[in-house]
Amino acid sequence: MAEVTRSRPQTAARHYDTPWAVAGRPGQQVVLLPGQMNFGAEASSLRTLLGSCVAITLWHPARRLGGMCHFLLPQRPRKAGDPLDGRYGDEAVYAMVQCIRGARTDPSEYHAHLYGGADTMPEGTNLRFNVGERNIEQGWSLIDRYGFQLQGVDVGEDIPRTVTLHLASGEVEMKRGQGRAPVHAVPGAARPA
Repeated sequence: MAEVTRSRPQTAARHYDTPWAVAGRPGQQVVLLPGQMNFGAEASSLRTLLGSCVAITLWHPARRLGGMCHFLLPQRPRKAGDPLDGRYGDEAVYAMVQCIRGARTDPSEYHAHLYGGADTMPEGTNLRFNVGERNIEQGWSLIDRYGFQLQGVDVGEDIPRTVTLHLASGEVEMKRGQGRAPVHAVPGAARPA
């Protein structure tokens, strides 16, 4: 059985040195938390759980290498000299593109999948931040900007998702969870009879 890594990054990614890049060892199943990424060919698979966050998976069919990033927000005001932060879509995908270029490949050679962006606010809540929707828009924009070959999409609604990228084959598995929080879980909502 393959080893599963959770939570904290062990070492920097092979082609990009940042504390939020999780390295994988041969045969390892790497679990990415929000704000983390992995790129390479060492791990057997990359997996993450998404709500309003978005994951972009990338895979090079000829070289059999790829990666995944899991971002929480589309972007932030970033000052010159600030280190990149994987919690933001533009910065996470930029770091992955640097890995792609470090592997002497081009973004246009990669198959991409886009997942997540669920509306996670329970029904009856008056607050609407549209984080999921903004993350989806950023994901589309980044895929277009870098010229990735979009192969699969499952975004929006109120559905959490588990996404797994198998690095040997490029197969992406996506499982949908249950929908919105029940009304009785919303503060102030009437309980079902």
